[in-house]
Amino acid sequence: MSRVALVTGASSGIGEATVRRLDADGWRTIMVARREDRLARLADELRDAHPLALDLTHDDAPARLRERAEQENGLHLLVNNAGAAWRGRFADTGFEHVRRHLELNFDAVARLTEALLPLLRASAPSAIVNVASVAGRISRPNSGGYSVSKFALIAWNDALHQEEKPNGVHVGMVLPGFVATEGFPQRELRESARTRWLVSTPERVAETILGCGPGGKPERYVPGWWRGIAALRAVAPGLVRRLTAGGGTTPATGADRRD
Repeated sequence: MSRVALVTGASSGIGEATVRRLDADGWRTIMVARREDRLARLADELRDAHPLALDLTHDDAPARLRERAEQENGLHLLVNNAGAAWRGRFADTGFEHVRRHLELNFDAVARLTEALLPLLRASAPSAIVNVASVAGRISRPNSGGYSVSKFALIAWNDALHQEEKPNGVHVGMVLPGFVATEGFPQRELRESARTRWLVSTPERVAETILGCGPGGKPERYVPGWWRGIAALRAVAPGLVRRLTAGGGTTPATGADRRD
């Protein structure tokens, strides 16, 4: 009997790499993103991957995805990967900039999880993996709206982990740093030999997602040394603020949607 996974933001980058990794391991995958053509091409390349094109911020998205998932023999893994980042200072962009991030990076995740949680419970042992970001631990200039949404996701993830453990649903979280993807190419970092080592790959994040989902790990940074930087924020906030004052490229993001 095939295990069934639903992956959002699946048309490129981390989501595509995750679908490919799951497919290689024998999973049946429901791929969700806005770009129907990209999903169709990916499905043609894989063994058992099935596209569903929609925008997660639309009111009917959770119900449509639940209806699709109910056609399968259970739902064993939900990967909430779709996300976005738009740069801008609060004084220039205002609350609308914050709201825009929350709508996709947190609200859509919570709405979808609410819709699919009964299926995940019924298929237990099962798992949810929320793809957060190092930016959810360390805020930087020009990226406050994105960090707000990922801080919210992290806090909610921790509570959900405790709430669903008795129901057999493991809730794990992945916090990528800089990842080179189509939407977020990280050109500034990759063009310099001094900073190229900071940039990870979607395939590495995908491997970590499997470790935090079926593998049962509670939380993992990609690469792992980001955990030390996050810990430094707690003990030496002034130092971290000085180090991040430049407001360069945002970890795991760019200037567009990751779906």
